[in-house]
This record gives sequence, structure tokens and C-alpha cells, in this order.
Amino acid sequence: MSKLNVAGVVPESITDGEGIRYVLFVQGCPHHCPGCHNPETHSFEGGTETDIEDIYREFKKNPLLSGITFSGGEPFCQSGPLADLGEMVVGGGKNVTVFSGYTIEQLLEMGKKNPDIMRLLNIADVLIDGRFVLAEKSLTLRFRGSRNQRMIDLKKTLKDGGKTIYTFE
Repeated sequence: MSKLNVAGVVPESITDGEGIRYVLFVQGCPHHCPGCHNPETHSFEGGTETDIEDIYREFKKNPLLSGITFSGGEPFCQSGPLADLGEMVVGGGKNVTVFSGYTIEQLLEMGKKNPDIMRLLNIADVLIDGRFVLAEKSLTLRFRGSRNQRMIDLKKTLKDGGKTIYTFE
């Protein structure tokens, strides 16, 4: 049984991706972006170790959900269990959005050594990438905190191995 170190959950959100979303905040982040919205998730200590089956069972209780959003902390620090959970969600006909402080270019490079990173990228529909930059903060962006962050269509982007980055908006 695969486990995640979870910082928290928002069972219904309309601000963390398209539609009504179940948002899972993972514990642990190496980025420590100044002005981060979730600084309590930075430490790799703490959080609650949770079985992904228990998370999926809670997720399935709400038929109004469009999908699940993985946020943090840094989801790609727990890419294996999140990929396992994402497979369950996609298998149930829902979609996956992932927030990451890494860029897609960095993740594709990291994925050459860590197959779980590629598994999570291939399961997800949307990646919101890039560190939060306080000087680029904007309250007018859809689902993003700073102008440097991109909302990436992963299905289109990964079709050609990431040679072209397709963004929404």
C-alpha cells in the first residue's frame, strides 16, 4: 500500500484548477519561495502519513468533483505515490492537475533518472510550473500566483517529448 506525507486537504476548491477539485497538499518542499502561500508545507518533517487508498476513497465520495489537484509542498518530491493515486483518479474518469516549483524543462530532465516523475507527468492533464516569484505576483491570473508560472497542457506537450510547450491562455 503506497503512502503519502500529507500536509492537508481541501475537499472542494474552485481556485486550484478547472472545475470543482479535491486538493491534496503534500508535505515537504525544497524551493522555499519567498512569499509562498503555504510555508507550513516546506519542512519535510511533519505532515500525516496517509494511505493513497484512503485518500482515493474520500475523493470518490463526492460525485461533483472534476478531478484532483496535487499541490504542496512540492508534489514531485513524492512522485511515486502521487502517480499511483493519479492512476486511480484517471481510472475513475476524473482528471489531475499538478502544481510544481520546478519547470517542465527541469522535470523532463529529472524524469530521465526518476521514472516516477515521468509517470506523474504522463498521468496529469495540467501542470502549473515554476517557482512563485513575489515580484511577479498577480491576483488576476487563473490558478497561478505569479506571472512567470505557466499553465501547461501536458497531453499536448508530452506528445512530442516536450519539444513544444503548450500552455492554456
